[in-house]
Amino acid sequence: MSTKHFFPSTEGVVIQGLENLVARNKHLALDSADKVVYSKTHKPAKVSLISGGGSGHEPAWSGYVGDGMLAAAACGEVFASPSTKQVMAAIRKVPSDAGIILCITNYTGDNLHFGLAREKAAGLGYKVGVLKMTDDVALGKKQVTNLGRRGLAANMWVLKLAGAAAEHDYPFEDCMKIGGSVNGNAVTVGSSLDHCHIPGREHHRAIPDNAYVLGMGVHNEPGLHEVNPMPHVDDVVADMLKYCLDPNDPDRAFVKFNPDDVVLLLVNNLGGMSIFELEALTSVTRKMLKKDWKIVPERVYAQCFETSLNAPGWSISLLNVSGIERETQVPVKTLLELLDSDTKAPAWPRNGYEDVEEVKQKEFGSTAASQSAGGEGPKVDPSILESAIRQACNDAIKAEPDITKWDIQMGDGDCGEAVLGMCQGIMKKVDAGLCKDGLLFKTLDEAGEAVEEIGGTLGAIISIIVASFTVNMKQAYAKDQSNFQVNAKTASAAVGGAIQNLMGYTSARQGGRTVMDTLIPFSETFEKTSDLGKAVDAAQEGAKSTSGMKAGFGRAAYVGEEAAAKETPPDPGAMAAAIFLKGLLQGLNK
Repeated sequence: MSTKHFFPSTEGVVIQGLENLVARNKHLALDSADKVVYSKTHKPAKVSLISGGGSGHEPAWSGYVGDGMLAAAACGEVFASPSTKQVMAAIRKVPSDAGIILCITNYTGDNLHFGLAREKAAGLGYKVGVLKMTDDVALGKKQVTNLGRRGLAANMWVLKLAGAAAEHDYPFEDCMKIGGSVNGNAVTVGSSLDHCHIPGREHHRAIPDNAYVLGMGVHNEPGLHEVNPMPHVDDVVADMLKYCLDPNDPDRAFVKFNPDDVVLLLVNNLGGMSIFELEALTSVTRKMLKKDWKIVPERVYAQCFETSLNAPGWSISLLNVSGIERETQVPVKTLLELLDSDTKAPAWPRNGYEDVEEVKQKEFGSTAASQSAGGEGPKVDPSILESAIRQACNDAIKAEPDITKWDIQMGDGDCGEAVLGMCQGIMKKVDAGLCKDGLLFKTLDEAGEAVEEIGGTLGAIISIIVASFTVNMKQAYAKDQSNFQVNAKTASAAVGGAIQNLMGYTSARQGGRTVMDTLIPFSETFEKTSDLGKAVDAAQEGAKSTSGMKAGFGRAAYVGEEAAAKETPPDPGAMAAAIFLKGLLQGLNK
């Protein structure tokens, strides 16, 4: 495996690559500051599909921007999810009166940052949906119970079919239904001869020369298992197809394939395979499908669809088009027509590069939908609002040494720093007069922005629940402005909806030793009783219960058995949230 590169590190390489992609495609434009590639020809009357992810997977996702596929793509640094700010920049470039669909690969950072962007866009009054793209079958159902399947190369079928539906003026709900069904009827398994190498970093591990790895991830994750000695290529392919198609494997039979179903085949180059070898592997795959499974693919695609830098590997994806027909009632003939329809996306096979006529976009946030999202909103007593925020933030800041101590014992010690950064950011705004006019929505929006500045999982989780709570309050106010009151009843209803939204972006639940052990009992109790005191008591009990609890989610879930067997301190994120909520209650009661 070569570890030599012309670029000594990845610094600046993402932008240079995107600049060239845009330079050779007249329909594309680049927001360099936020690393967003967007279509200059996307019409606001059509549904906007937006996706993205870490760079290093080219041509995904920037290569799939164009009429008939994505309207925009947000590009993170190598193998790093784009930030919420980047996703919002993508939404601003391609606003839609018909609706916005965020297509998210199922990795934690992508789920959280795209999820927060969804909440923020919804707060502006836009119809926003989320399509999770999950097609990996190497990891069985038991192993992915908490997190769900990984997103691999079959994601491109989701983008093509949902994107074609949008281009053909299908309504938002139909685009969502087709995209979700495509994902549910797709399977992928990958294999590789070695890990990829990231410029400027040491090659952390090499696969033995006479071996290959089945189930390699696209971020250098270890595969399911190594096979040594290297088997005949027919046996490699047969083993991969068994993971995709064997109905007798209950842990991996994600998709049912009937004898007469119409099936598509996509063979993906992970970046380091020669075209010569990939075409030959595709040929072997076609023959093995027919011989062992009586499947003759209706369409065959073979090229780089979603790479892993220079990884010398490949993957097989299968899509059951008949299964989509059964679920959506969209005929196979229509689905194939959508699949074959033209697209300007440069990375999709059989593109054209003709001149285009640029469509002037509306200013983001100028539609009637965003105008009705709540406006200035209700006013509350400024002194009470400021008292509650100051008390909560000061209490959490004072607790930072304990939060850091607990986190060092089970994690990497950054939780206290994150809590400190969030609270100091909010206090800076309060000191500048944030609460002086008593505008609740403005206060919530700006407090949420302060939290967004902090990275990490805790920051993303708190940002989402704050943004979702704010959206729910705004929507309730917009429905009945004259009778709306800011009280325990309206707040508890908004909190209940917020926790449900949050749980759509993270698989962490109560009992997993995370901040959710505080947020879930608080939200559920508040929604049920409209009594903030009882809700805070439930939050305190939930946080305390994490002491000695075995972690099921988050970084602490990866500690060794010896460390896990010791008496563990309370979860720092759960305690921080409980301390903040108690301070909020005390500040309100002053």
